Amino acid sequence: MYGAVLVTITGTSEILLENYRGIIEYTSERIRVQTKTCQVEVQGQCLLIAYYTNDEMKITGRICAVLYD
Repeated sequence: MYGAVLVTITGTSEILLENYRGIIEYTSERIRVQTKTCQVEVQGQCLLIAYYTNDEMKITGRICAVLYD
């Protein structure tokens, strides 16, 4: 599905988000991202956006949960 959010989780320390629209909230314990159809919230400890482009974002840290709203 073109434009759908793609979430790739590698273990408990890395997430790659593709097709996002913007960052809503960014703290070391929570990162919320707006996508075309929903919001994605990553919860954890020592969260860090390692890099981001117009299309994708890499989040690192100790990931405890990923929520879709």
